[in-house]
Amino acid sequence: MNDQTMKDAARMTPQELAEASANAMWQDDHASQKMGMQIVSVAPGQAQLAMTVADWMANGHGNCHGGYLFSLADSAFAFACNTYNQITVGQHASMDYLAPVSVDDRLTATARETSRRGRSGIYDIEITNQHDVLVAVFRGLSRTVKGTHLPE
Repeated sequence: MNDQTMKDAARMTPQELAEASANAMWQDDHASQKMGMQIVSVAPGQAQLAMTVADWMANGHGNCHGGYLFSLADSAFAFACNTYNQITVGQHASMDYLAPVSVDDRLTATARETSRRGRSGIYDIEITNQHDVLVAVFRGLSRTVKGTHLPE
């Protein structure tokens, strides 16, 4: 992002602001990057991330370890709730595992804002595989704290 873009953050469209906020967050999100996640799309209150399950993510049953599924959903949650140029953190999250995930499966986590009032938000995330099978659902509660991703 160049200096002009940083100066114009207050005049960005909501979509431009969502994309710029995601780009700013992505620069320091080493965990998501190291797990091979990619940002597919972002929009105000929404994000979609994808990841291919590597062999080192397998548990003792040969399936993807649930912690990696949780991490993918949590990252989609983070990008969705940070699309308004306000630093927002997770306050609570829960996940239901619906189907086993195999090594080499391509997963997509789609996060959508359900509610956003004051400093709190609720986000629902669905993880599907390459066959559009729903494999897990996640609900995250967010809390906005002090600070912005971009200068205002």
